[in-house]
Amino acid sequence: MSGAERDYQRLADEALGGLVGEQPAEEAALALAVLINRAVTRLHGLSRGEATARKEQPDWPLWAQLQNASRSLVLQASTCRDLAARLAGRRQ
Repeated sequence: MSGAERDYQRLADEALGGLVGEQPAEEAALALAVLINRAVTRLHGLSRGEATARKEQPDWPLWAQLQNASRSLVLQASTCRDLAARLAGRRQ
């Protein structure tokens, strides 16, 4: 199945359901915050690598913009993860 044929929204929702399930709100918040932190960290690494590799190519600006946007999200996601950990009574 090619990437164009995959239903990423449905797959993400299924994965989230499996991750969160019937957990208490504090644990669900922590699970979601950790997931988003890890996902955006990977997105930033991917986009940074592609932006570097595609310098001076037509699609470079899009990769550079994605890198910049994801960098901001990494910082916000880290804050969410830390706050959710405090709600759950844990240290991250």
